[in-house]
Amino acid sequence: MKEPKKTQRRPQQGKKDRFMQPSILMGLYAKPSYGYELIQNIQRFGFVEGLAPPGMIYRHLRQMEEDGLVSSQWETVGVGPAKRIYQLTDDGKQMLGIWIEYIEQQVRNLNELIRQYHELKKKEA
Repeated sequence: MKEPKKTQRRPQQGKKDRFMQPSILMGLYAKPSYGYELIQNIQRFGFVEGLAPPGMIYRHLRQMEEDGLVSSQWETVGVGPAKRIYQLTDDGKQMLGIWIEYIEQQVRNLNELIRQYHELKKKEA
């Protein structure tokens, strides 16, 4: 078996936008938001390092609006260009709940994998 590089501190990442939908839904669950504000805030969920790519966020927002998970409207308050503000729909809240159940199951599966790893590692020692 090939020895892993000592400098490698974590496994390779999967698809970058795998958890983008639940991250956006969670960001909007907290409060309605502008796209740029979402870009800044969703990194706290840990699925994107640094700022999320704007194109990816807006692509997801457009798709989620087509799917009825979010709605948007233009806001023209104050000076400057109009901004589109997004908010969660009832279907979006339901989808977020589905995502949370899925993620909780994945956490249980991962915890079991970790438990079994440590059990075998103790036997090895």
